[in-house]
Amino acid sequence: MANVIIKETQNPAILKFEFPDFIVRNESFEFKNIDEASTSPLAQKLFYLPFVKTVMISGNFIAIERYNIVEWDDVKDAVADQINEFVNNGGNIITPSETKKKQPATVYGETTPNPAVLKFVVSRMLTKTAMEFKNIDDTAASPLAKELFKFPFVKEIFIDENYVSVTKYEVADWSEITFEVRTFIKEYIENGGTVIDETIVVNNPKVEKQKIENFDNLDTTSQQIINILEEYVKPAVASDGGNILFDSYDEKEKRVKVVLQGACNGCPSSTFTLKSGIENMLKDMLNDNDIKVEAVNG
Repeated sequence: MANVIIKETQNPAILKFEFPDFIVRNESFEFKNIDEASTSPLAQKLFYLPFVKTVMISGNFIAIERYNIVEWDDVKDAVADQINEFVNNGGNIITPSETKKKQPATVYGETTPNPAVLKFVVSRMLTKTAMEFKNIDDTAASPLAKELFKFPFVKEIFIDENYVSVTKYEVADWSEITFEVRTFIKEYIENGGTVIDETIVVNNPKVEKQKIENFDNLDTTSQQIINILEEYVKPAVASDGGNILFDSYDEKEKRVKVVLQGACNGCPSSTFTLKSGIENMLKDMLNDNDIKVEAVNG
């Protein structure tokens, strides 16, 4: 007998309905409408509810994103009852034959300005949430990162949009390990493995500062700095397999602190980029020659 447990997520629009056992293994599914859900009879049934926006199925849970026409408190118990009834009456969550189909993906390696980092670009979107992982204990939100850390030469991992940046230890050369890592990522994705569980947000204070709801609480200069970083700097560093996050701005010292992620963290050219690139840009665009930029982790 299925008996789902209702769990809230960091996103108030998304609720998780957890099962006592796995419902799918080594794969995940996301459906935006009833047509996309042709491989999931349960998801199709859920789309008959007018407030259901997205259905995600992974591991031992079904996550549902709602439209704003209802509050979860008003409907969550009814949804849980409907899921329980469907499963207990023998309904298929995912059509069995479809779970074996591979979803072809292309993966290729790109060099970055950081010789320790290679960027593995995938032919499909992997995540809406950029995440950095320093070790295997950080990987609760990313089964892919957890598997990659099992390679002894993997030091750090950064995942964003359609790529995975892997930082290696010096013990191995890229010429020896690139094919192995690329093949692993390709097969993992083709077999439907979960890259990042978007419903799990790691409680990271650096990430918390980036949240839009906190933006309005910042001073005007900090808001301007974030806007400049988002519009002019992030696209450039993303193309190199990295990311930059605003950390803080000290009005007295005119000091901007940023967090470097992925290929940018520990890159030999990152100091030059910060000083001659980002610092000069902020000085020019904010019309203040006293602005200083430093990385809190670089």
